Amino acid sequence: MPTISEFLGIKIEMRLIGSEHNPPHIHASYGEHKAIYDIANIQLKAGKLPARANAHVIEWIILHQKDLQKMWNTQKFAKLPPLE
Repeated sequence: MPTISEFLGIKIEMRLIGSEHNPPHIHASYGEHKAIYDIANIQLKAGKLPARANAHVIEWIILHQKDLQKMWNTQKFAKLPPLE
């Protein structure tokens, strides 16, 4: 699963469509916590992160939503800037 960004102890990954299903989403992990976020709706689908990490992931998705959707559609993964 390609890592597309890391920031503030949070790791963001996206899996290949062949091993995944729609809707387009990312996987976020923070320590032992894991969560899945819908890219289009910018919302938590499964799992749970601590409140602050959850807020950072949502803010990051908002900043990179177009790039994330393009990556999902093309399967051409690239590193995206971290949240600062």
